Amino acid sequence: MVRGNRTILVVVALLAGMLTGVGPAVAVTQPFFWGVATSGYQAEGSAPDSNWRRYEQAKTSSIKEPYLESVDFRHRYVEDIDHAKQLGVNVFRFSVEWARIEPRPGQVDQAELAYYDDVVRRVLDAGMRPMITLDHWVYPGWVADQGGWDSDRTVDAWLANARRVVDRYKGLGALWITINEPTVYLQNETTNGGLAGWKLPWAQARLVKVHRAAYDLIHQLDPGALVSSNTAYIPAVQGVLDASFLDQVRDKLDFAGLDYYYGASLDNLSAIHAASGEFWKVTPQPDGIYYALRYYARKFPGLPLYVVENGMPTDNGNARPDGYTRSDHLRDHIYWVQRAKADGMNVIGYNYWSLTDNYEWGSYQPRFGLYTVDARSDATLTRRPTDAVAAYRQLIAGHGVPAGYTPVRPPGFCSVVDGLGSCLDPARYPGPLAPLG
Repeated sequence: MVRGNRTILVVVALLAGMLTGVGPAVAVTQPFFWGVATSGYQAEGSAPDSNWRRYEQAKTSSIKEPYLESVDFRHRYVEDIDHAKQLGVNVFRFSVEWARIEPRPGQVDQAELAYYDDVVRRVLDAGMRPMITLDHWVYPGWVADQGGWDSDRTVDAWLANARRVVDRYKGLGALWITINEPTVYLQNETTNGGLAGWKLPWAQARLVKVHRAAYDLIHQLDPGALVSSNTAYIPAVQGVLDASFLDQVRDKLDFAGLDYYYGASLDNLSAIHAASGEFWKVTPQPDGIYYALRYYARKFPGLPLYVVENGMPTDNGNARPDGYTRSDHLRDHIYWVQRAKADGMNVIGYNYWSLTDNYEWGSYQPRFGLYTVDARSDATLTRRPTDAVAAYRQLIAGHGVPAGYTPVRPPGFCSVVDGLGSCLDPARYPGPLAPLG
């Protein structure tokens, strides 16, 4: 999940530019990927020394409350993987935390590697494919000491860790994410003091370098694996943001991975609330996921599309004042994914963010979990299913929404999710639906 500073850009500019048409869908050899997602620092607890552990301890601007033990995935992963299995998903996304397995330069913690070995084994035994993120915004404290992404030394150290992880889990059918949301990653580094703002262009170049090298490394060690990086989709300005990373690695992507949380239209500019961290005040705009997918289908013709993250925050798990539920949100977004597929977009997967509530980069207040967990006051960290658990299970079993489904949230008026293109060339509504899988 991304922090809200990205959404300031939503109201900064509305980009024009009509894009080229979407072509026929490319044949898919694998079934549709239904997944759930999580990340190491946000969910594991027992946090080792890292950039984010230091931000939390220093109470930088992102930090609203202490980390505690998060939801303790580190010791409760067996239960969480079983919950995912019961949903019927076939992909389980998690990150292998560099700070956990290499706490000091060149010193590998074998016990922590064994933990990840067991995570991978149990994911596979549950009939799911691992989607392994190599970098979900967290690096070891010793890397921070040598400059983080302001240092060329980080490039070599990062790639050495990537080789270690890929070599260990090659040949298991894993999908690979190199870097989670690179643009927002570095925005958060500058916000929290890990990187001087004027050094951002050089840090961006280093992320491009490690992704390109990691892509080649993975295909060398794990032939046939699918490799990408997921981008945080920001309505109206995504083209500008893509220039800093995605456009520079276009030839090193096996699918376009996107994270969609917030839309924008002339009757909905509520995404500005996310800029202050009040994610739950944003009015969801499910039809925006169609336009985000269409944007990349047109930008990268022939490249498969994967929604790597999508979800809805609530305020401490409380019901939304407008009555819109997590199951409504999930069904409505899947409807628009099916519309995209019916209109010729080669959508191959969808992950829900997140399996459980977690530490949202400084706060437990935004709750995204299919299973809600009170990390602040419940010593047992009990996983309690939300209404979306049954809904997701039904969606997966039915290959999408039932025939005749009408979204609870109608399309926005004059969507600007992909600039003026989504306003002047709106999706047909209602329209045909394609089954997912």
